[in-house]
Amino acid sequence: MSKQEMLLNQLSRGKSFTAKQIKSSFGIAHPASAIRNLREQGYCVYTNASKLHDGTPTVKYRIGVPSKRIVRLANAIAGASAFTAQRS
Repeated sequence: MSKQEMLLNQLSRGKSFTAKQIKSSFGIAHPASAIRNLREQGYCVYTNASKLHDGTPTVKYRIGVPSKRIVRLANAIAGASAFTAQRS
């Protein structure tokens, strides 16, 4: 299993991670690239503002369900093709 697959597995289980946690837990050198790749594959990965235990602001990544507003926006930009499964 690749590092990115391990990250996706944990995100799919409802866990959220900061970039630093992604680096240390999964050995992914460029967390933002890994998140971008997941988004390009069609996963809805959210970036949420958060605070560390010491109060330092950070962001955490998590998988979620897109809101109706986001679905409407995707439909307006890409049309129905945005929701058609790609065949390999």
